[in-house]
Amino acid sequence: MSGMEEGKVQVAALYCFGYIDDLEARRDRLLSMMKTQGVLGTILLAEEGVNGTICGEPDAIDVVVGQIRRWPAMSELQPKYSWSEDPPFAKARVKIKPEIVSFGPAVDPQAKVGEYVDPQKWDALISQPDVLLIDCRNRYEYNLGTFKGAVDPQTDSFREFPDYVKENLNPEKHKKVAMFCTGGIRCEKATSWMLEQGFENVYHLKGGVLNYLQQVPTQNSSWRGECFVFDDRVTVDHDLVPGNYEICPNCRMPIMPGERDLPEYEENMSCVRCYHRLTPERRASLAERRKQQRLAAGQVEQ
Repeated sequence: MSGMEEGKVQVAALYCFGYIDDLEARRDRLLSMMKTQGVLGTILLAEEGVNGTICGEPDAIDVVVGQIRRWPAMSELQPKYSWSEDPPFAKARVKIKPEIVSFGPAVDPQAKVGEYVDPQKWDALISQPDVLLIDCRNRYEYNLGTFKGAVDPQTDSFREFPDYVKENLNPEKHKKVAMFCTGGIRCEKATSWMLEQGFENVYHLKGGVLNYLQQVPTQNSSWRGECFVFDDRVTVDHDLVPGNYEICPNCRMPIMPGERDLPEYEENMSCVRCYHRLTPERRASLAERRKQQRLAAGQVEQ
């Protein structure tokens, strides 16, 4: 993606599975490059690959992505791009982790994964009556938006997904299973693991919801609602621009419609999910942060 939309920041969501060595040295060089290029966001590195979301000028993002693509096994890295009025990140971070997405059971997506389905063919697949459509994301993501007819596993963490499958699905009964997630990375592990469990026909949306929203026109889409993203935009709509939700500054969960009217909601402080866990120390910290933000914006603290 080239060019720069006036007054907007480019956001790139990226991941790629492939063995990475010399993690500490790669982390240091990549972080230095991000800072030099003015690129913000977080990139996770593990021996199994890379995962992250970054933002900045398109040319600067190209430099960072190009650096990663030059690493062994990373040449197939294909970011998904969107736009934001303001930078959705405050800092540049590169972290080393045991996994680039936490799943639980040991699984190797480089060995085998489910069948990729291009966005243009996705709706035809999931409309088939013998296809079970599963949203691999967490329940709060599902509640903000999902595909028509998708099943909600009601998980609070991706690590709960294997238990959901064991308790609710059967390879003998569920012959065709289609799955999706935000950018595709969770489905890499989920489909690989399900194949190991004996499921034969397992499909996943190539590039995830973000790629689908980019490729499929709104008038032809089976997507309903907005897509949660893990940054300060909270959600993006079908045009991949920031949506209509805000995020709780305390627990970092999205605030749902109507929740602002609940007594547990305190603006810039807490929401219904975390109100009763908010300690006096945390409350004081959030109040001080709000004060500093207002001062930085030139507002007078009353």
